[in-house]
Amino acid sequence: MTETAPQPVSSGQPVVLRNATVLTMDDAHTVLTGADVLVTGERIAAVGPALAVPDGTAEIDAAGGIVMPGMIDTHRHMWQTAMRGYGADWTLTQYFVYYYLQWGKIFRPEDYYAGNLLSAIEAIDAGVTTSVDWSHGLRTTEHADAAVDALESVPGRFVLGYGNIFQGAWEWATTPEFRDFYTRRIDGKGDMLGFQIAFDLPGVEGFPEKAAFDVARDLGVAVTTHAGVYNVTSDVGINQMYDGGYMTPGTIYVHAATLSPDSYHKIAATGGYTSISTESECNAGQGYSPTWKLRKYGIPVSLSNDTSVWWSADMFAAMRATLNADRAMEHFEAHAKGVGLTNHILRAEDVVDYATRGGAKALGLDSTVGSVEAGKKADIVLIKNDNSPVSFPVLHPYGHVVYQAQRGDVHTVIVNGKVVKLGHKLVGVDLAKARQAIGATIEYLRAEHGAEEWDKGMHPEIPEHEVLANPYTYREDVSAWKDAD
Repeated sequence: MTETAPQPVSSGQPVVLRNATVLTMDDAHTVLTGADVLVTGERIAAVGPALAVPDGTAEIDAAGGIVMPGMIDTHRHMWQTAMRGYGADWTLTQYFVYYYLQWGKIFRPEDYYAGNLLSAIEAIDAGVTTSVDWSHGLRTTEHADAAVDALESVPGRFVLGYGNIFQGAWEWATTPEFRDFYTRRIDGKGDMLGFQIAFDLPGVEGFPEKAAFDVARDLGVAVTTHAGVYNVTSDVGINQMYDGGYMTPGTIYVHAATLSPDSYHKIAATGGYTSISTESECNAGQGYSPTWKLRKYGIPVSLSNDTSVWWSADMFAAMRATLNADRAMEHFEAHAKGVGLTNHILRAEDVVDYATRGGAKALGLDSTVGSVEAGKKADIVLIKNDNSPVSFPVLHPYGHVVYQAQRGDVHTVIVNGKVVKLGHKLVGVDLAKARQAIGATIEYLRAEHGAEEWDKGMHPEIPEHEVLANPYTYREDVSAWKDAD
């Protein structure tokens, strides 16, 4: 069966997706088959079989496909997207050295714009309708303006996590320039452009970060922080937050991989959320992806992609990696006890929830997005690819989303009621502009590095390692015993 290209959808035109399997991700995780989803204006008007629709409604054939809420990424360093794949073989230490100590400080506002623009476009292309731009290289408010300019030029829903790794949070967050930026660019923008203050707590004596927490409290915005990162952020920072009364509902703890039981209890008790970047945690060294621990403490989970300088930036990879890592740890712990598992605890359904409703709850947007329910904002994704042999049969829809689907299967994306991708093609997005901006940034970075340094950055040294002698491998005497035969 070959897909027929759908008809374009006019601005403001009602849209109905017909005859889909719908993962509503409502409180009951209702799954509907052969159902329609009607969008009018910014909202979902109705969900159900054979819906009556207004005259002039655009119809999208969703038969054989899966309709689900738009996915939500709660932590992505979008400014680094210009360097996609550059650090594929890095450790976390090499990442820190590159961006924090050496080259991150040479990024210009236009380079920030380029990275954010490309990242925002690839997000909606992959069905990620809400992204947190964990923007921790904002050396100046000119960089911040460029970051927001890029986000506002792409028809997605975004949250700017404002940070600056080159200063203490108590320095940059308390400046008049920062306050002016918030007033000019963020305040009153509604749910299409949210805001967080993004900084980490390495456990500095005297808790100077208190000043940044006070700013967040004064502005009424949430804090997002890299917590429980091995040898970087520890229980000390958690205790400082807790003792100061700054562990508040809506705080997002990114990674949260290496904390003590006491810290996990504190996060759970104060209404905190986690953002788990499993590809990152299992590759870079923040600590083993902790979903297997978090559920023991009742800590809610959202998913994120961290940075394209290493990994993919789609939630299919994030869901798959998270489920795999959790199950691998389950087996590892069971085998250490001399037993085998009969059943898994974490299911495909759970990680789909992490990638949708979990993100909405973490960002305080659960009443707005995160599920396919009448009355909510229409952030919707249709997964359907009639040209793929992997698109059928759809027997276990949650399992299909996690283990079978990929970004190329994203047929339609609707954000805030607006169709931004249709028939596998982006709508109203200038990809050529992004390509040109990225090209200029790469040309600039190459020139600043020089050819040798640029190549060296991509190819860190491989440490020596021992190879054990294998007594069951025969070498020198092989021909002798063969001749004896």
